[in-house]
Amino acid sequence: MIKSIEEYLDQLKAELKDSDSATIQDALADAEEHLRTALANFRSDQPQASEEEALGQVIEQYGLPDEIAPAYKEVERLTRPTLVRENQRSESMLVRFFAIYADPRAWGSLLFMLIAFVTGIVYFTWAVTGFSLSISLAIFIFGLPFVILFLLSLRGLALLEGRIVEALLGVRMPRRPKFSYQGLKWLERLKLLVTDKNNWKMFLYMLFQLPFGTLYFIVFVTLVSLSLSFMVSPILEAIFHQSVVGFIIGNVRYYLSTEWYPLVVILGFLMLTASMHLFKWIGQLHGKYAKMFLVTD
Repeated sequence: MIKSIEEYLDQLKAELKDSDSATIQDALADAEEHLRTALANFRSDQPQASEEEALGQVIEQYGLPDEIAPAYKEVERLTRPTLVRENQRSESMLVRFFAIYADPRAWGSLLFMLIAFVTGIVYFTWAVTGFSLSISLAIFIFGLPFVILFLLSLRGLALLEGRIVEALLGVRMPRRPKFSYQGLKWLERLKLLVTDKNNWKMFLYMLFQLPFGTLYFIVFVTLVSLSLSFMVSPILEAIFHQSVVGFIIGNVRYYLSTEWYPLVVILGFLMLTASMHLFKWIGQLHGKYAKMFLVTD
């Protein structure tokens, strides 16, 4: 017989050990919120009931861990991230190389690299400002609510970032916030938030997102602009009758003859195609990195 909610959660986690870590986090958050809320309501309606009796009634209504786990696995199977699909690998390396334009994960990674620059600025600004104000105001009683608000906001931003990562990178991320205890005193709630290492992992993610976002933006702009310049420069030269395709050695600028223009266009297209592969690879790496920081243990 299960004697506590913590024991129930441990058993549920064990039943889901082969599932995705984000799925486990969602399942534990759902179960803990339901059990604690139902237990509080049951004890309020029947205060004479013992703790074990009340918990037994609540678990009977919710379901045992070995009953709940298969349901979550089935839901997970039916609600995988949109960009997750079966790998359809062609025998031809050439086909796989050019098929990158039909891969939604490459386009999702490209869009994420652009968005990461903006979100990185927002996350970094809030993380630094919130942390600085929290340290400054913590010495005052009225500063404690702000510290709690700041730490809770990190969870909210982490959940938002997780939804962006799942939508654009196809990596399963938490879809609901971690359970938060209700009815606690300010100091008790603050202690739980400060001692939770996952909050500080989220804080570090917010700080690191600015340099990563800036790096992604620079890589994207550099590679795309260089590729497109190779592809369109011969066309622009033909329109404006002005030589633009060339290179500089020392103080002398050399221009390519028109016979080389098709090769320049092809080279630009190949560079763009290779860049798309690089963008997809960066997206896959960032997905693993985000999962490491934003999914609780």
